[in-house]
Amino acid sequence: MSRRYRIKHITTYTYSDRVTSSYGRGFLAPRDMDGQHCVEKSVTVEPPPTDQSFGVDVYGNEDVYFHVSYDHETLVVTADSLVEVYPRPVDETTSWPATAAWESARMAPFGSTVNAGSAGEASGLGANVPSDPARASAVEFALDLPTPEITDEVRAYASPSFWPGRPLADVIVDLTHRIFTDFRYLSGSTTVSTTVVDVLAARSGVCQDFARLAIACLRSQGLAARYVSGYLATEPPPGKERMIGVDATHAWAAVWMPNDRWLAFDPTNDQLVDERYATVAWGRDYVDVPPLRGVIYTEAEKSTIAVSVDVAPQ
Repeated sequence: MSRRYRIKHITTYTYSDRVTSSYGRGFLAPRDMDGQHCVEKSVTVEPPPTDQSFGVDVYGNEDVYFHVSYDHETLVVTADSLVEVYPRPVDETTSWPATAAWESARMAPFGSTVNAGSAGEASGLGANVPSDPARASAVEFALDLPTPEITDEVRAYASPSFWPGRPLADVIVDLTHRIFTDFRYLSGSTTVSTTVVDVLAARSGVCQDFARLAIACLRSQGLAARYVSGYLATEPPPGKERMIGVDATHAWAAVWMPNDRWLAFDPTNDQLVDERYATVAWGRDYVDVPPLRGVIYTEAEKSTIAVSVDVAPQ
C-alpha cells in the first residue's frame, strides 16, 4: 500500500529592524521520482514577493526563488505539499547488485583514490572517466568536496565495514548501524559549517552530520554517494496524541549501484529508507540543497528563525 502525507513546512524570520529587500531560494517541494509522486505543491511568501519563480537544478530538484522588495520585519515562507510514496516492489538488499561485492560499485579505475576538488573538475579527469555511461554519470558523487572531507580519520573509521568481497548491502547495513551506535544524536550540537572531522571528534551531531559522515566514508573507498534531504513521517508514542508542527526536515544518504540505481539509508535511525520517507532533493552535499537560503538588506543587528514542520498521514 502506498502512503500519502500532507507536509506543511513554515519558516518564520523575525528581524530587530526593517528589511528593505530580501532574496531567497530553497528546495521545499517533494520531487517526482521512481517510488514517489508529488500530488500537490505550493510555496507562499509573506509579505507577497515582487518576483517569484520555480526552476529545476542540474540534479532535477525543483527550487523556488523569490524577491520581497517591501519593507518588513517578519518574513514567512510556507510550503504545502501532498506527496504519495510507494513501497519498494522488492527487497533491494537481497538481489543483485546489492548482493555483489562492494568493489563492483567503485568508480573504476579510481579505486580508493577518488579525490578531486569539486564536481566541475570531473571534466578534467580525461581518460579516468569510466566508459560505462551509467557509471560515468555518477562519477561526481564519488569526488571529495572543495574543502576535503576524506581524511585519514574518515578512512580509518570506514575501514572495518569494507571487508574485501563483502556484499554492498552488508557494507551499507553495517556502516549505518555503526554510525547509529557510535554517535549520539544531540540537537543543536552542530551547525551547517561543522565538518565531518569535527563530528568524528565530538561523537555527536544531527541527521545531516550523520549523512555526511556516511557519504565521506563511502567516497573514501571510491563509491559514489549522494546527500538526500526530505521528510520522515513519525508515529506518536503509544497512547499519545499526534502533535502538530513538531516534525522536522530530515537528511539521509544513498549509494550508487551498478544497475544505475541508488540504495538509500538513514544512519540517524539505523534503517534503510522506505515509504515513510518523502524525498525533496539530492546533491553532493547539504550546500547543494538547503531548504532555504538568501540575502537580505537591513541594518538589523538581531534576527531569529522559527521552523514548524508537520508531516501528516492522509
